Amino acid sequence: MCYDNSIIHIGALFQKGVCDLAEKRKDRNGRVLKTGENQRKNGTYEYRYSDGHGKIRSVYGKTLEALRKKEEAIQRDMADGIDYTAGEITVSELVDRYMNLKRDLSENTRRGYGTVINRIKEAPFGEMKVRTVKLSDAKTFYISLHDRGMKRNTIGIFHSVLHPAFEMAVDDDMIRKNPFKFQIADILPNDAGKRTALTKAQQDAYLKYVQEYGQDNYYDDIVVLLGTGLRVSELYGLTKQDVDFKTRCIYIDHQLCRTADKPYFITSPKTASGVRTIPMTDAVYLALKRVMKNRTVSKSERIIDGYGGFIFLDKSGMPKVAMHLQNYMRGIQKKINRIYGNSFPKVTPHVLRHTFCTNMQQGGIDVKSLQYLMGHSNVSVTLDVYTHTDFNAVQEAFAKVAASL
Repeated sequence: MCYDNSIIHIGALFQKGVCDLAEKRKDRNGRVLKTGENQRKNGTYEYRYSDGHGKIRSVYGKTLEALRKKEEAIQRDMADGIDYTAGEITVSELVDRYMNLKRDLSENTRRGYGTVINRIKEAPFGEMKVRTVKLSDAKTFYISLHDRGMKRNTIGIFHSVLHPAFEMAVDDDMIRKNPFKFQIADILPNDAGKRTALTKAQQDAYLKYVQEYGQDNYYDDIVVLLGTGLRVSELYGLTKQDVDFKTRCIYIDHQLCRTADKPYFITSPKTASGVRTIPMTDAVYLALKRVMKNRTVSKSERIIDGYGGFIFLDKSGMPKVAMHLQNYMRGIQKKINRIYGNSFPKVTPHVLRHTFCTNMQQGGIDVKSLQYLMGHSNVSVTLDVYTHTDFNAVQEAFAKVAASL
């Protein structure tokens, strides 16, 4: 009996000790602190807990209410299997992890993404912990890029990396929601310049000027681009084996590229649909004949990634690259503007490709054939991005249909 009373007495003392301890675990305002909570000397609050890997971690709050909101979020994430530790990696580290899993990118595309990734790493945003990035942080990052002069279409490339990277973080239970799950158009204005095809008169005027006044003549290069819709890198990747004058066909299955860290390299076309055969118009046929006739033959042909016999060469006998033509056309544009003022449209290699597509469409070629010639993987790109139909063309098409009714 005495033994039982002793147990009861000890239990009572233990319970009293716990109560005393609980009474001591109060903040300066007399509020009881929960297990793991602590008020620091500076008046802020700390919550210590063990993560899923047995490591002791801490979060802080200026007020007890703010701290407990963080506690609730942590406990909810741990209950749902969110790996709080994994979310400690930075945005830059997450992007690297995502890109390392992308094995279906061409070398040229990967290099393009490399520029975007470097910009992310250089920005303070790249050092943020993945678990701390909120929707407002994601939008603020894009707005800051736009405020520094970056176009919305370029920011779209950032989005094509960050959105799937954070989606992967959701799938890996690093975070609960993807902060990049929004449309760029909802926060940034459409600042893309209107892509306009050259009219027939503008095409003739441009070619005439290049032929008569253009130094370091690129006349035939421009004629071929305007008559085939080739990308510049596809044009300058052409070798003697790719051009068949008997069948009047051009075979496209590669392109020649150049970057700051790699002077020359061969890649596949931009899409799988880029492998194609292009018929020659008379103008293209004659232009290529002139190029072959005037081609500067060096003692030893330059071999690039197994390809040799490049058709378009510079004065030193080296293969031309897109940069050469782009620089040339910028110079021509300045001279034309002195004659026509700013009323003459800006002409770039891409405008020539756009003009070819529009010429074909207005000439009556069917959409699927046009898609093939352009090397587009999706016909919507052919229609939505490249074709430019003005009201006069609509009137002519309508008149033809109406006459047959």
